[in-house]
Amino acid sequence: MAAGAARRDPGSGGERRILCVGLVCLDIISVVEAYPPEDSDTRCLSQRWQRGGNASNSCTVLALLGAPVSFMGSLAPGHAADFVLSDLRRYGVDARHAVRQHDGSLPASVVIASARRGTRTILHAHGNLPDVTARDFEKVDLSRFKWIHWEVFISKDLAQHFGYSSAPEALRGLRSRVQPRATMICAWAEAGADAMGPDGEILHSDAFPPETVVDTLGAGDTFNAAVIFALSEGKSLQEALTFGCRIAGKKCGIQGFDGLV
Repeated sequence: MAAGAARRDPGSGGERRILCVGLVCLDIISVVEAYPPEDSDTRCLSQRWQRGGNASNSCTVLALLGAPVSFMGSLAPGHAADFVLSDLRRYGVDARHAVRQHDGSLPASVVIASARRGTRTILHAHGNLPDVTARDFEKVDLSRFKWIHWEVFISKDLAQHFGYSSAPEALRGLRSRVQPRATMICAWAEAGADAMGPDGEILHSDAFPPETVVDTLGAGDTFNAAVIFALSEGKSLQEALTFGCRIAGKKCGIQGFDGLV
């Protein structure tokens, strides 16, 4: 739940990068006028394939913001994996640390997006891929990175799973579960986001919703990436929190990620 900087190597050349570790998957997105009732036959307004997954989406946003970024995660063999790998490279994301597995299938999500409400319903199939291992990390020169991102943010879903009904409540309640003086960040959709710094003070940013909500898929990953970008650039926690909410709000007003910046 806390993020940290990788070890420094003064002798390494070039700008140090951000590494996102985690999921890449295939999203099959069907846009419908309204969410369909059970056992119905509904015509889509549009349908598309899109690279998805938490770490993958955050890489996309970081690249669009101008950060040098790398992805590390498991990839299955097959055409779907070739598609997402090609798309990572299309956005300028360094994918050399993607770990090709010999078995399993690429995780996939079937997404039903409601044009009327701007909501998305996700059906996720894991694909039975093993995670990256410590041995995989031994092959990576960590001195190339100034920031390494796992699941370091507290999601609204996770907070509610633990019985919390607001971001400040979740931060206070979960503080004992993290390292002393860790920074915790929790976004709460239209309620904005809150963060607790090492001193225990809670900071808040309001949300910045678009005039019309178009597509909320990946908004949380967008928030995470924008906060990481700001913090890695030396911004304060309050500045990063507000920047994250602004960029996430803008993302909700567009389809996908193109046009975010």
